[in-house]
Amino acid sequence: MSNLPKVIVKDKEDIRTNHINWDEYFMSIAILSSLRSKDTSTKVGAAIVSDEHKVLSLGYNGMPIGIDDSKIPWAREGASELDTKYPYVCHAELNAILNTERRLKGSTLYVTLFPCNECAKAVIQAGIKKVIFLDDKYHDKTYSIASRKLFEMAGVETSQYLGRVPLIDFGDVKYEL
Repeated sequence: MSNLPKVIVKDKEDIRTNHINWDEYFMSIAILSSLRSKDTSTKVGAAIVSDEHKVLSLGYNGMPIGIDDSKIPWAREGASELDTKYPYVCHAELNAILNTERRLKGSTLYVTLFPCNECAKAVIQAGIKKVIFLDDKYHDKTYSIASRKLFEMAGVETSQYLGRVPLIDFGDVKYEL
């Protein structure tokens, strides 16, 4: 018995026109990558793609390699900032940049959450020229405003993804926007 998903095609001619486009494909990969995160409040995924539509790297928010993430707090609030996840977590964008040895110049970053100012600097330094983001829930925060300014000054194009979001259901884990 096959574990592959069953695809039902009503019209055999429709299969050539009713497929997901590149943006849907790569944002789906970013969403799927976000499900690797152990963060219980914010799961972020990223995919970096060449102009030839090849995946160059993937990332999700998590602890640096070699750090036992069960020994680090995942809380949003604590007695001090050291009792929260914030000083420890590597963001998805930074992980995707660091997870490859390939040149990223001219590539596109698909990410489920608009990058913070620290990740914006890394995106610019890596030579990424386009950022397509799914959610911008921190739009009015200082670090998001700084990100937009940095991207504008560096000539990095940004756009919010408004396409279809696939239903990803792995039993107990469901992606919801």
